Amino acid sequence: MNRKKKINQILKKRQKQATSKLHGSNKPRYISKADRAKMEAEEQAKAAQEQAEGTVEASVESEEAGIETKETKAAE
Repeated sequence: MNRKKKINQILKKRQKQATSKLHGSNKPRYISKADRAKMEAEEQAKAAQEQAEGTVEASVESEEAGIETKETKAAE
């Protein structure tokens, strides 16, 4: 290779490296298999807890409705 071509090649290479360092990656951050399993277990636990709270609330609401009907019957 002649000198000009070699110098231009080196300069282009350095410029590419400099611009590549400035740009961030679009790739999502890596999450290990163990961490993914842990996150999934936490989500399932939350879902189970929310479902349990929902059934407790529903039973409390039905009990309150039962009390109200008993009071209205007693008032009649």
